[in-house]
Amino acid sequence: MTERIEVSLRERSYSIHVGAGLVARVGEFIGPRGQSGVAVVTDRNVAALHLDRLLTSLQASNIAARAIVLEPSEETKSFRGLEQLTDELLAAGIERDGIVLALGGGVIGDLAGFAAGVLKRGIDYVQLPTTLLAQVDSSVGGKTAINTTKGKNLVGLFHQPKAVIADTELLDTLPRRELLAGYAEVVKYGALGDAGFFDWLELYALAGLDGNAAYLERMIAHSCRIKADVVGRDEREAGDRALLNLGHTFGHALETATGYSARLLHGEAVSIGMVLAFRLSAQLGFAPASDAQRLEEHLRRVSLPVSIDDIPGQRPDAHTLLSHMMHDKKSKQGQLIFILARGIGKAFTTADVPAGALENILSA
Repeated sequence: MTERIEVSLRERSYSIHVGAGLVARVGEFIGPRGQSGVAVVTDRNVAALHLDRLLTSLQASNIAARAIVLEPSEETKSFRGLEQLTDELLAAGIERDGIVLALGGGVIGDLAGFAAGVLKRGIDYVQLPTTLLAQVDSSVGGKTAINTTKGKNLVGLFHQPKAVIADTELLDTLPRRELLAGYAEVVKYGALGDAGFFDWLELYALAGLDGNAAYLERMIAHSCRIKADVVGRDEREAGDRALLNLGHTFGHALETATGYSARLLHGEAVSIGMVLAFRLSAQLGFAPASDAQRLEEHLRRVSLPVSIDDIPGQRPDAHTLLSHMMHDKKSKQGQLIFILARGIGKAFTTADVPAGALENILSA
């Protein structure tokens, strides 16, 4: 069974397709625009697992495709990586009526989407995410970006895909750690605005992560449905969409402090960041301490990190983290905008966070 979820953005509207075995139907989802040629952008690891099957599927639909294989590293999502990819896309002869197809996780999706957005003043692209994190979060909503030495995702643009194809079978090859990192983003949707979904996750998510295909598909589809609804109301993060950054202000600072390395995956940083946001909310009297504890216990139960001390190696100090946070995209006029909560499913934004309370949370 395939679920179809609409992202309603007038002339930029598109569908998210969620289900098993969708790689075999890629030509169907791309449609006639694929006849102008497709450039498949992927990384070396994903290519070894899935590229041949995708190219065979495209060939069966009479779609000419050329693959561009990049290095599997967060460092690829950089100015250097962007230059390499745009050069290769031009060398591949991609035209303005062609398609860039991003086959991979968040790094490939962000980079390929950004390159498509700037190349020849804008080329269509399709997301075919291969990680849980990308399927429920980064592939949906049109945010594309690269990292700089100043922080994560600070250079980019909004460029909506023409379709998102979330084939749940692609997750079968995902290492457990990567699967769990993606699950942190699933929890985020319940924690920020859907308490009933969080209740369901407490009961069934572990079974989904352990192989129950129906539960896993429901997690992905419902997460996409929540994000599609938010993006449809607030495409460029002028209001409600900012809530989707729950845990990310802390998380991005942790990623920067650890050098975007294997020490800390993005979803792991978000997991710790959500716990810090809920702890701060409780400390400031916004949320019950029991809700902060409930969130922490659930994340710990599925073996996600919940504390800065859970990060291997030397602990990032509070001063360093605060410095990185000040470069966050969500800061305005020197003030950090935080996503806090009044409880599970009740996130809100505020700039009214005392420096002492923030330092306490980062030092604890």
